[in-house]
Parts: sequence; C-alpha cells; structure tokens
Amino acid sequence: MNYRHAFHAGNFADVFKHAVLCRVLAHLREKPAAFRVIDTHAGAGVYDLTAAEAGKTGEWRDGIERLLSATINPDIRQLLAPYLDAVTALNPDGRLALYPGSPMLAQTFLRRQDRLIACELEPRAAAALGRVLAGDNRAKAIAIDGWTALTAYVPPTERRGVVLIDPPFEQPDEFSSLAQRLAAAHRKWPTGIYLLWYPIKEPSEVSAFIRGLVRSGIAKMLRVELILPTAGPDTGLRGSGLIAVNPPWTLHDDLKVVLPVLADVLSRGAAGAATLDWLAGESAS
Repeated sequence: MNYRHAFHAGNFADVFKHAVLCRVLAHLREKPAAFRVIDTHAGAGVYDLTAAEAGKTGEWRDGIERLLSATINPDIRQLLAPYLDAVTALNPDGRLALYPGSPMLAQTFLRRQDRLIACELEPRAAAALGRVLAGDNRAKAIAIDGWTALTAYVPPTERRGVVLIDPPFEQPDEFSSLAQRLAAAHRKWPTGIYLLWYPIKEPSEVSAFIRGLVRSGIAKMLRVELILPTAGPDTGLRGSGLIAVNPPWTLHDDLKVVLPVLADVLSRGAAGAATLDWLAGESAS
C-alpha cells in the first residue's frame, strides 16, 4: 500500500467520518446489551500531529483544530461531545498533539461486555495498532485484509454492532468492491449497522457507486455527504461521503442539525454543502 493516513489524520474527512461514527457508537451504548465494532481498514490507531508526516500537509489544522476552536451552539456541541471528548481526553494538557483513529475512538465507547475487532494488513500500521490496543481484552488487532474481514467476521455473536468500512481507495475498482462486498456482508448479517466511507473526487464515479448500492436491494440506506470548496486542491478531493446501512433511528435527525455546522466550520468561510437523504427506506423517493 502507498497510502499513509499519517499525512491526513485529523483532516476534514476524518472529522466528518468520526463525528458520525461516534453518534452511532453513542446510540449503541444506550442499551445494556453487548455490541461489537468491526473496523475493516483500521490503520495505526493513533496519529502524532507533531510528526513530520502531519506537519508536511497540515491538514489537521483545517480539520480537528478548527472544530475544537470553533464557537458552536451548546445543543449542537452536545451532539458532537462523544467525538470531541474522546479527542480532548487523548490530549489532557490542552495541546492538540495526538489524533485518535477509528479503532481508538471505538475503544473509548466499549463497556465490559462490548468487543472491538480492528483489522489492518499493512505491516507498520498493523504493528502500531497492536501496540495501541495491547492489554485491553475487549479489543483485538488482527493483521488481515479488510475485504476478507468484512465477510469473515459477520454476524458477530453479540448480534448488535457496527461495521466501519474505510478502505484507502488506492485501486481503481475500489468503489465496485465496496458495493459488492457490502452486499455480501449484508446477506450474512442483514440487521447490522454498516458505515461505508468514500471520497468524492469524480461525481460520475460516485453516482455510479450510488446506483449500484440502490440496485443491491438493501432495504435501509442513508447517504451523508460533505462537499467543501476549499478541500484538497492538490489531491482533487472535493468532499467525502458515508453510507449508513440500518442507521440508528436518531441518526438522521442528529445529522440534520450537525452537518450544516460542520460544513460551515470546516469550509473556512466558503459555502460548504451537506447532503442527507435516504437511498432506500424511510422517505426514499
């Protein structure tokens, strides 16, 4: 793999993705029954924002740093609190130096009965992930291909939980793989929550991906997208999206108020755009 998330940790796409993930995890914690988190492309677990990689791009400054320093309505900040609290807990001296990846964020939500499977194949990232999760018997780091893990580990014994699918999008067929592998996993575990992250670069590519998902026949899918005119001038990244399959019943209404704030804060004063609509189920057209 050539992709190294250390260059991009804490950027606007991470903020968007992780804020939504934490809303889902907060919902799962509301019931006493155990849940499982399966992170198919988990990365290194935690990222040093003072290291050379993060310093080279500085993307986190227009991401997590901007959000933490923004003045936000208290009610909306409360919805973001599960995410922001996890970030600030990792930086207790008040200086933003470390950023938690998705497995570390998920770990902060685990109770005694809950479990996390974090999958990473790239050797250096897998070794770092193993160190982050070491000593926690609720969490396991596994060196395995994320696409294999997606179908291998569902359904979990807990029968409740969320699968985060966040591939690096290095390969030209990654969009089609994402749609196909989701459909296969959903057939094995149709009641599970799935969160699929994708980059928005070429609109036609994303449109084809969405059409494929709709054709899959999955009954309940919520699309969430954030487009920033100030995003990624060098990389072509215009925004990012998430597909939530079987989302918690509160998620749509939560994001309806959170997304415009994220678009405003992260777009650095330009007009960001947020999309929230049902591809299937609820009020899908």
